[in-house]
Amino acid sequence: MKTLDLTKGNISKTLLQFALPMIMGNLLQQMYNVTDTLIVGRYIGREALAAVGSAYTLMTFLNSILLGFCMGSGVMFSVCYGKRDTDRMKQGMFLSFVMIGALTLVINVAVFLGLDGILVFLRVPDEVYGMMREYLWIIFWGITAIFIYNYFASLLRAIGNSVVPLVFLGVSAVSNIVLDLVFVLIFHRGIAGAAEATVLAQIFSGVGIAWYTWICFPEFRLGRAWMRWDFGVLKEIFHLSFLTSVQQSVMNFGILMVQGLVNSFGPVVMAAFAAAVKIDSFAYMPVQDFGNAFSTFVAQNFGAGEQERIRRGIRSASFCTLVFCLMITAGVCLFARELLLIFVRSEELEVLAVGVEYLRIEGAFYCLIGFLFLFYGYFRAMRRPGMSVVLTVISLGTRVVLAYTLSAVPWIGVRGIWAAVPIGWLLADVAGLLAARKNG
Repeated sequence: MKTLDLTKGNISKTLLQFALPMIMGNLLQQMYNVTDTLIVGRYIGREALAAVGSAYTLMTFLNSILLGFCMGSGVMFSVCYGKRDTDRMKQGMFLSFVMIGALTLVINVAVFLGLDGILVFLRVPDEVYGMMREYLWIIFWGITAIFIYNYFASLLRAIGNSVVPLVFLGVSAVSNIVLDLVFVLIFHRGIAGAAEATVLAQIFSGVGIAWYTWICFPEFRLGRAWMRWDFGVLKEIFHLSFLTSVQQSVMNFGILMVQGLVNSFGPVVMAAFAAAVKIDSFAYMPVQDFGNAFSTFVAQNFGAGEQERIRRGIRSASFCTLVFCLMITAGVCLFARELLLIFVRSEELEVLAVGVEYLRIEGAFYCLIGFLFLFYGYFRAMRRPGMSVVLTVISLGTRVVLAYTLSAVPWIGVRGIWAAVPIGWLLADVAGLLAARKNG
């Protein structure tokens, strides 16, 4: 399969050519939980929708820890690829796989042992507790498959191949939809069936991409020469991976804390939030992936010493992000109710009203989060992942503090949770712009 050298050619064309498969792939990845949400919301009921929606927020947090380590390793791979330093890249592959694999095992054991404590922390209502626990107990068995997929996807994207991860996600997403329908509608497995379908689909994508990489990229098969400890390489990988993981997990931990606050408002708000967040995620997922593609672009050109190309890439990426966000904002704000009806029954009027309000508040400011993803990608690729952590703390810290503060005001209520989000995005964007200008 062809790889893409991001240090050459027309910048806008090359960026879009590399980013589009990533965008499509991540949209497909969202299909895992979205399919569960859609089916349980339509065929099981409001409480099941609330349970799966809250579980999604928790799983996103856990996955973000592993994803951050894989993305950080991918930056190191991209820089080595730009420098054409194959030996260092292979040694980094071995060390990062062992490190992230060990972390995966620790997380898997911890979540199984602490499941009830997690549900108490999330303030899950009694009427949802049993279903959410049943769903999570099964979903947790797929964490290893998530690690394997994201590791090999980051490796392939680092060398300019964003198509293969898309293909395996496509197969997996279709499998998830089919298995969901079979397990829930034919076998009547309920919420457990939705979880089982998701885990099986994750295994397909993880095992499939690992097998493909082994067969089609023999240059990535590691011999004994690269299976050794080099603390210099390990330190570099850990620095990039740990801070990227912190950035990803802090971002999602803040969302998890907000989920706990949402849960305190009861099943109606939980169900509305569960459905609206899926639409929200689909809406800005493309600019998140464009930010990740931009990060690979910057990292390869940083390794190749192409500073002027990086500067031109910043202008091109900013324009593309602005245009896309404006189009998505218009679509979400105009068709908020119609989009929610994909997940929510038409007779659930309260759920629809809350969900529409959420989408119109968030959707009006998608440009702010689009630029924030570019800042994340830029600082990560320039080996300044700590700055991405700072921006995340500003964004999520503001969101959490304002959400709890504003929602406690009687005449504001749950609207305060929604309004806190774009305020956090704006403050983080301002900080990112100042940091980039000062040190650029």
